[in-house]
Formats: sequence, structure tokens, C-alpha cells
Amino acid sequence: MKNQTTTSRYASAAALALAMSAALTIAATPAAAQPADKEHCFGVALKGKNDCKAGAGSTCAGTSKIDYQGNAWSMVPKGTCEKTVSKTSPTGFGQLKEFKEVKA
Repeated sequence: MKNQTTTSRYASAAALALAMSAALTIAATPAAAQPADKEHCFGVALKGKNDCKAGAGSTCAGTSKIDYQGNAWSMVPKGTCEKTVSKTSPTGFGQLKEFKEVKA
């Protein structure tokens, strides 16, 4: 009985190590998978509709707290970001880098 418990523990530990390794590999994968014809556009996503990054402490997609959040981005066709309306951007249009929102 003791050998079966030890074997079970080793199997659980191995499965946990494998799962953590896979998670770390995915997390370390660069964002180079971005298509060449797309770009990150900050400040154009509506609340909860961002593709990724929504500031410190957020997870990723769908975590923006307000419409046009300056540190949340969406993927848009290359060349269209700075022509897309952003009600909180200092210029009134999307930005290629995150920004501090102005009052809409």
C-alpha cells in the first residue's frame, strides 16, 4: 500500500511539473504572432472589449474598466489606429502607445 501512495505522489508531482512547464512556455512566447498587417491601438476599445493589456493588475483580454481606456488596446488594421476615434485620447484618436486619459 505504501508503494502505491508514493507512486501516486510522484505521478501527481510529475503532472504538476509538466503543467507548470507548459504554462511558462506559453507565457514566455513572444507576441510576435501579431500579423504584419495589424497593430495595437490604445484607447479605442469599449469597456470589457479590449484585446489585451489593461493596466497593472489586469489579466488580459476583456479587462478594460472604461470605454476608450488609455492603457487597453485592440488589434486594428495597420495604418488605421491614429485615424480611429478615441474620446479620451489627447489627440481624439487612437494611439500606438498607452496614454493617460483626458475627460471625455
